[in-house]
Amino acid sequence: MRKKSLKSILLSIVSVILAITFLSPLYIVLTNSFKTQKGIFLDALSLPFGEIFNPSNYVIAFERLNFLNSFKNSLLITVISVVIIILFTSSAAWMLVRTKSKTSTFIFFMFAGAMLIPFQSVMLPLVRLMGILGFLNPRGLIFMYLGFGSSLSIILYHGFIKNIPKELEEAATIDGCNKFQVFWYIVFPLLKPITMTVAILNAMWIWNDFLLPQLVINRPEWHTIPLRMFFFFGQFAKQWNLGLAGLTISMIPIIIFYVFAQKYIVRGLMEGSIK
Repeated sequence: MRKKSLKSILLSIVSVILAITFLSPLYIVLTNSFKTQKGIFLDALSLPFGEIFNPSNYVIAFERLNFLNSFKNSLLITVISVVIIILFTSSAAWMLVRTKSKTSTFIFFMFAGAMLIPFQSVMLPLVRLMGILGFLNPRGLIFMYLGFGSSLSIILYHGFIKNIPKELEEAATIDGCNKFQVFWYIVFPLLKPITMTVAILNAMWIWNDFLLPQLVINRPEWHTIPLRMFFFFGQFAKQWNLGLAGLTISMIPIIIFYVFAQKYIVRGLMEGSIK
């Protein structure tokens, strides 16, 4: 009993230390975003009280960040990309599972192997090709997200679909359903747990992505939040109070999304592994 209690205490201490380590940058950003420039230089670790408290940082940062336009761009690109990824990869994974052939196996392993290719090795030829095709715009960005997001999504769907009884599809076929109806009305509703996982993982990746939008989007009115935040923070590099306020504003949407969505990630992966 003493060994167990000692082990529990040690684990609790380690957990607290790790929590403080990981949360300390967030604390520094949040507290300093409410301070004046002078307050940051006086003591970056203190709480924003008294004359150094300056909440107007957020009003100024919100206006200069053009947050509403950037938020709209990020939201549209993320939602459209995730919907397209779900529709294409779920149907592709279903066909790969139900088509028993060497070709389907080869295609599946091609998708799996594509995850090993670093983005940096293909980004310059890809951007050059997209420029020739006239796709250096949000539509081209969405198309590229479909390509880069397909591998992981197909692997997740593939493992889940293998555990769906084929008899359900055969019964629907006997009742007169074509392939599209079998998938859309029978198979796809059963994929809800893993679909939530695929949607959340891709949404968080696309929302936070900076490198691909930087290469593809060349107009300020198309800037997403990470891209706009990059230019904003560079503009106010010497005004840390405004820069940190803008950084906090940019983090709020994805933090709220993650808080409400994290349970679905675990649930989807667990149900996929148990079935």
